Amino acid sequence: MTNIGEHSEELLLSSPEGGQIQGPRAGWRLALSSFVENKLAVAGVGIIVFFLAFCFLGPFVYHSNQIQTNLIAAYQSPGKGHPLGTDANGFDELGRIMKGGQAAIEIGLFSSLVATVIGTLVGAVAGLLGGIIDAALMRFVDVLLSIPLLFVILIVSAHYGATVVRLSLIIGAFSWLVSARLVRGEVLTLRVRDFVLAARTMGASRNRLIYRHLIPNALGVVIVNITFQVADSINFLALLGFLGFGLNYPQVDWGDMLSDALSSLQDGYWWLVYPVGVCLVLVVMAFNFIGDALRDTVDVRLRRR
Repeated sequence: MTNIGEHSEELLLSSPEGGQIQGPRAGWRLALSSFVENKLAVAGVGIIVFFLAFCFLGPFVYHSNQIQTNLIAAYQSPGKGHPLGTDANGFDELGRIMKGGQAAIEIGLFSSLVATVIGTLVGAVAGLLGGIIDAALMRFVDVLLSIPLLFVILIVSAHYGATVVRLSLIIGAFSWLVSARLVRGEVLTLRVRDFVLAARTMGASRNRLIYRHLIPNALGVVIVNITFQVADSINFLALLGFLGFGLNYPQVDWGDMLSDALSSLQDGYWWLVYPVGVCLVLVVMAFNFIGDALRDTVDVRLRRR
C-alpha cells in the first residue's frame, strides 16, 4: 500500500498543471519543424545567406574600383584579374554585381518594411473599427490599386532623384495596399475571438487592442507577406533600372547592369548579361521559396492551435 501511495503521489507531482496537455509540440516549434522539412525553403535560406555574404562581405575580400572608369580595360573577357570580365566602362563585373546586389537587397528589405508598417496599421484600424472608417479606408485602397504603380513611381523617382533611401520610401509608400487588405481580413476574424472580447470587457482601449492583441496575432500573415514583398521590390527595382530610372551613378543596381548590357549580348559579351541575370533570378526565387514555405508553416501552426 505504501508503494502504491508513493507511486500515485509521483504521478500527481509529474502531471501538468492548469489543464495543460503534454505531448503535442508548441505551435511555433511545430511551425519551425514544418519549415525545415521544406527542402525548397531551406535552399532559399541558403541562397539568401550566400548572397548576403557575397554582396556585403565580398567587397572586403575582393577589391575593385567601381568609381573611376578605365576605358582601356573595357570589354575584357573573364580571366586572370577579372573573373567575370569588365563592362563598357572598364568596371570589374564581379565587383559590380556585388555593389548592385547591395542596393537590391537594401531596397528590397527597407521598402518591404515601410510597406508592411503602413499596411499593417491601416489594415488593423480598418478591421477593428469597421463601419464608415473601414469602408472609407478600403475604398481609398481600391482607388490606389486602380492607379498604375509603375507610372507613379517613374514620375516620382524622376522628379526627386533615385537613391537607395528615396527608392525604398517610394516603392514602400505605394506597395502597402496588399498588406492592408491581408491584415484587415485577419483582424476581421480575430476581433470576434474570445480573448479580444475579454479584453474589451476589461476596458482595453482601441490602441491596446491593436498593438497588444490584434497585430501580434496577425504576425503570421504579416511575416509571410514580407518575404513576397521583398521579392516584388527587388523585381520592381530591376524593372526601374532596366527602363533607365534606377539608381544614379556611382550607385548601381542589377536592372541598370542588364539595361547597359542588353546591346552587348549581340556582340558576344555574354558575361555582362548572364551572371547578373542569374543572380537576380536566384534571389527573387529564394524569397518566393521562403514565402511559400512560411505560408504553409503558418497554416500548419494555426490548424494545430
